Amino acid sequence: MLRPQERILHLEFQVETISVPPLPLRMLDYYVRLYRQYNRPVDQFVIFLKRTTAAAAYTDQLITDSVRYRYEVIRLWEQDPTPLLANPALLPLATLAQSDSPNTLLERVAAQLDMIEEREKKRDISACVEVLAGLRFEENIIRQYLREDIMKESVIYQGIIREGIQQGKREEALSLIVRQLTRRIGTVAPEIQAQLQNLTTPQLEELGVALLDFRGISDLTTWLQNNIS
Repeated sequence: MLRPQERILHLEFQVETISVPPLPLRMLDYYVRLYRQYNRPVDQFVIFLKRTTAAAAYTDQLITDSVRYRYEVIRLWEQDPTPLLANPALLPLATLAQSDSPNTLLERVAAQLDMIEEREKKRDISACVEVLAGLRFEENIIRQYLREDIMKESVIYQGIIREGIQQGKREEALSLIVRQLTRRIGTVAPEIQAQLQNLTTPQLEELGVALLDFRGISDLTTWLQNNIS
């Protein structure tokens, strides 16, 4: 229940700039619905995560013959990372902040992660850091700074794997697994890909997490031997 003096904070995170309907109209629609339901002032922010020069990332209003409406736009790559680094909950966003040396910034994020004492909190924030860092960094760079043994335990990461498999087409999910394997252990031979075709959805989910520990093709063949009857 909102108190009379409270305002509503609406945050909209965007990776892509394409929106249907256009983003200004969509934000106005959100504003009207929130205001109608709660009868409270609404502060709206659109946060663009991935660097772009598209006009949508530099548009903060909708103007028609009879309507003038405005919201706030934050382009994360223009933001000072210092306050983001100071708050553990904001470390995932810090990976995308302004920096002349992105790798150094990622190293600073990793150092802040190591300072988190609560293991469950550390692993979940680590998973979020990895997801957002992937918008800016190549996987091999991320692996240099983030501890996989912490991240792989995260229920958030495991949930991402499950949701991606469950919501996507099975062939697309399998293709994703093969791409991940290729990046970690090299080319996956056709005969092994044929074995992957026979995996059930739960097995694909398990493999999506297990492959974080793989260091070579032998790890994959051993996993298949142990999990395919």
